[in-house]
This record gives sequence, structure tokens and C-alpha cells, in this order.
Amino acid sequence: MWTQAEIKKHLEAAKLLEKTKDKAFAYIANTPRVSERDVTEYIDVLYKEHRMSLHVGKGEESSIVGFNAHAAAPHYFAPKRGSAVLKPNSLILIDIWARLRDGHSPFGDITWMGFAGSKIPKEILKAYKTVIDSRDEALEYIEKNLAKGIFPIGRAVDEVSKNVIRKAGYGKYILHSTGHSIGFVSPHGNYGHLRPSNFRPIVPDLGYTIEPGIYINGRFGIRSEIDFYIDKKRKLHVTTKMQKELVRI
Repeated sequence: MWTQAEIKKHLEAAKLLEKTKDKAFAYIANTPRVSERDVTEYIDVLYKEHRMSLHVGKGEESSIVGFNAHAAAPHYFAPKRGSAVLKPNSLILIDIWARLRDGHSPFGDITWMGFAGSKIPKEILKAYKTVIDSRDEALEYIEKNLAKGIFPIGRAVDEVSKNVIRKAGYGKYILHSTGHSIGFVSPHGNYGHLRPSNFRPIVPDLGYTIEPGIYINGRFGIRSEIDFYIDKKRKLHVTTKMQKELVRI
């Protein structure tokens, strides 16, 4: 479990990630022929300005920035050469994670979506709404259980979230678990995640993500990611902003 001081540091990290995300979308809007790699490197600069630390595993980069079909790969990292350049009517996925440099600080971890163009295709709007509904249904399920004095198990939250996607006809496009605990060395913590194999209850005063997604290979991918924790009094705290509409470029 996180201490109150660690929760505070997570909240500070979350605020800085929100600023980073907003600046990244503004950078995309104001940079002609911007590439996925350009945005990734710009986010790196922002991390340094905000004095944030990262975990970058083998073969990974500091963030996930994917346009269109590249957003359909849950762990896509833009190559240093040859990454996609933003074109009109493009979907944009930005997944960022970082923590404060000061002391023993937990990560924050968020994913937001944007669209560069005047008219969003209906198929993208439908998939986006499904992902948002999946995220919100998971939160509602957690809150209903907490009202009964129950800390829900990770497997159950995962199933509720995925069922929304399945009912909308996107079941075969689920390529990722619903969420994970948040750590100090990596954004992925060592405790139980929100996935089918976890029969343990959510731990109070420990951060988790909820990040449902739809990944249609060769076409587009959509994910929405938020962070939350539940305190010892069984109150749910969502610690990051909840995206409701696509960011328009």
C-alpha cells in the first residue's frame, strides 16, 4: 500500500502528465509534417522540464505515440527513422508514463486519443464510444461493490470492462488486459493486475490503471487510460482526468 506521502507524489505526477499531454497535442497541432518520432522526442523534453523520471525497458521508448494503424499495436514505439508523418484525417494515440524524481514516488500513467481532421469517421466514433463506455462501466462496477463493502477482484473488473467491448462487436479486437497496478520502478506494479488470472481483490491505497482498448490491425486502435486508488474507507479516487471527447487537431 502507498503511504499518504506517496499518494501525494502520485497526484503531482498525474498533474504533470496532464500538462505534458496537453502540450504534446498542441505541438502536433502547430508543427507541419510532424512525425510520431518528433512527438516522442518532444515528450522527452517535457519530462526533463518537469523533472520527471522514467522506466524504459529493453526495446522500449519513453512513450507511445501512434498515428492511425500504428495505434492498433498496444505497445508500438515509433522508430528513430521512418516513423509515420501525420496526414489529414488521422487518429492519434498518446500513452505517457513518468514519476517525480524526488524520493520514493509512484508513477502516473495515462492514454489519450486525438483526431486531426474536420470530420471523424463513424467507425472511429463508434469504437471510441465503446472504449469510453467500457472504462466507465468498470468504474461503476467498482463503486457498486464498494457501496456493499466489497473490494472487487481484478478478474471481475476485467470481465465487466471487456463485456462492454464484446457486446459492441469488438471482442476479437481486445489485445490487452483492462489495467494494472502502478509501481515505483516501472508503471507496471508487482501486485495483481486487472486481468483474467487475478483472483485477488484490489488493494486499498494502491494505484491502478483502467485502460480498455480496441485494436483493429492495419486500420486503427483506440485506448483510454486513467489511474485510480481506493482508500481504506472504501472510497474510489480517480487521480487523472477522464477523457470524454477526442482531442481535435
